[in-house]
Amino acid sequence: MSRKLIGILLLGFASGLPYMLVFSTLTAWLRDVGISLTEIGFFAWLVLTYSLKFLWAPFVDRYSIPGFKVFGKRRGWILFSQSLIFLSLFGMSLINPLNNIQLLALLAFFVAFFGSIQDVAIDALRIEIGEAKEQGNLAASYQLGYRVAILIATSAALIFADIYSWSYVYQSMSLFILVGSAGALICHEPNNHEIAILRFDKALIEAFKEFFHRFGLWSAAILLLIISTYRLTDIVMGPMAMPFYLDLGFSKTEIGALVKTIALFGSVIGFFIGGLLIKRISLFSALLFGGFCVLITNLFFAYVASTQANISLLSLIVGFDSFAAGLVGTINIAFLTSLVSKKF
Repeated sequence: MSRKLIGILLLGFASGLPYMLVFSTLTAWLRDVGISLTEIGFFAWLVLTYSLKFLWAPFVDRYSIPGFKVFGKRRGWILFSQSLIFLSLFGMSLINPLNNIQLLALLAFFVAFFGSIQDVAIDALRIEIGEAKEQGNLAASYQLGYRVAILIATSAALIFADIYSWSYVYQSMSLFILVGSAGALICHEPNNHEIAILRFDKALIEAFKEFFHRFGLWSAAILLLIISTYRLTDIVMGPMAMPFYLDLGFSKTEIGALVKTIALFGSVIGFFIGGLLIKRISLFSALLFGGFCVLITNLFFAYVASTQANISLLSLIVGFDSFAAGLVGTINIAFLTSLVSKKF
């Protein structure tokens, strides 16, 4: 494996770790210590940091971070972000949610915010260090690292929380961020940075004008509605999955060892089937099929909630739900890509 692939593999790991620790594992911690579902629900707003990263992406793309210029623009932003993610995760490990949930929420926001900045810089680095023919292998290496991070940040974290404590888990996870720092140092700093000619505010306005001109007012409005709502259930209900499993009576070890592992494999199969589906049928038909699969899984969870705890049944349904999420994720990416104008 080349130096580039190893570096991007480690950076993919660093990218997946903070996301899962904030949007999945954290909710299990909060519910485990007795935090109400209402308060846990507010933590779902943290996902906006990743959804809105396009707002600070131009700033990250244009400027170098003071004190980290010696590493170059891309690696400097990555190492800066990872430093603050490390400090925030370690700070979270020192807090009792029952005593100071506000400070915990603030630190979780820092993890999510700097995690989104890290993603922007890693994506730019991955694109710039490889030639066009290398991008497929670099993307695959990134995804492999990301999937390993999911296993560590969910399955391993839940099992170790059962054996030791949540404080120990988050202290350990903060150290895992250093794996990503090694990845940043392994990769060379690209020297082919491209800066957008248009100012960000003008570019954003022009992009929307072009979108409405290309599709027409009515069609563009419908497309924006689809974009906003197609994955709404995953975004809104995703953070509540862990508390749901715990409230059903399953242990953290059961969830980590079986449920989350099956979920990972289900999502990978979903990615693969989604790609095949797009090649075989129209994109519109694929969108409808993906939406139907998500609808069915929600009904399955409603059934699970009305029955006694059954780990086999839950694992089966979680596997299908993850398959549907992976399927929809692939179809959604293809859908969004089809709407993109190459001028922007």
